Amino acid sequence: MSDEEDLEDFEPDQIDEEREREDDEKETDMKEEEDISEEWTPIPLTEDVMKEGLSLLCKTGDGLAHAYAKLDVKKRGLTDIYLLHSYIHLRYVDISENHLTDLSPLNYLTHLLWLKADGNRLQSAQLNELPCLQAASFAYNQITDTEGISHPYLGILDLKGNYIRIVTGLDPPKLIDLHTLELRGNQLESTLGINLPKLKNLFLAQNMLKKVEGLESLKNLTNLHLRDNQIATLSGFSKEMKSLQYLNLRGNMITDLRELNKLRDLPKLQALVLLDNPCRDENDYRQEALVQMAQLERLDKDFYKEEDQAEASEIRQQRLKEEQEQEAEPEHDTELDQPRSNSSSHLQG
Repeated sequence: MSDEEDLEDFEPDQIDEEREREDDEKETDMKEEEDISEEWTPIPLTEDVMKEGLSLLCKTGDGLAHAYAKLDVKKRGLTDIYLLHSYIHLRYVDISENHLTDLSPLNYLTHLLWLKADGNRLQSAQLNELPCLQAASFAYNQITDTEGISHPYLGILDLKGNYIRIVTGLDPPKLIDLHTLELRGNQLESTLGINLPKLKNLFLAQNMLKKVEGLESLKNLTNLHLRDNQIATLSGFSKEMKSLQYLNLRGNMITDLRELNKLRDLPKLQALVLLDNPCRDENDYRQEALVQMAQLERLDKDFYKEEDQAEASEIRQQRLKEEQEQEAEPEHDTELDQPRSNSSSHLQG
């Protein structure tokens, strides 16, 4: 559902590319399957299919009996999983790539730890609060909102490839452990509504975003992926985002390198990706980015060398000196003008 990034080696952008290739292939396959037939023959989950999909025999919670904890019934053409409501001891469920529109039988699975429901026909990810759920994926469905998701131990939530325009209903007190949120490939026009202070990884690539807003509360955010949007300004980044280390802005509309000034206050930002932005065509692109952001260690796929850092530092100091001189010039001019004024008054007298 979501890979762990190795921040020391700064691999998130490589992971991005690999994941996007895989997801593009998966999305294409799903669309081809949908084109074959828009109306599905009703196929309910049966005991025979359950027997084939069950595995991982474990003790029940009270330790007095055994029950199967894992179910894999993906790609079975299922339209109904009503039978699941009686399998209350399941902990791992994969019901991906079926034709499901209703997940309500899962409300009975109070021991559920892991759920994968990708590639169905769901219009909502809403479920009753599941007290043990830690990871849930609803990728490539027809979901239009983020309402009704409130699981206290949920750490990873994957909603990529849906039709979500705005984020609503993600209540921090009800999602206190959520550290990874995947919203890539939706129709988001705003980043408002993502007020989850424990969030570390946020994937917002391939949406319709023009700017970043409302993310000031994400003090623990480490990785932010904004690839392939319509972002032209870097307003909205705040010094409160004090943990941000990796920022991917590839494939946006940033034309002026001076926009990077707005990232200066991100103390831990070490890796920035600006590939496929118009600003890369500017002269001394790499050098100018480092001049603007002294904390930067890597731009795109290349690390800065010590000599790059030294040269950028010299340019920075020279510009600061010039700015100070320019600020002092008007005061000097005023002092020179004053005697002329007095002399003129004396002559007139």
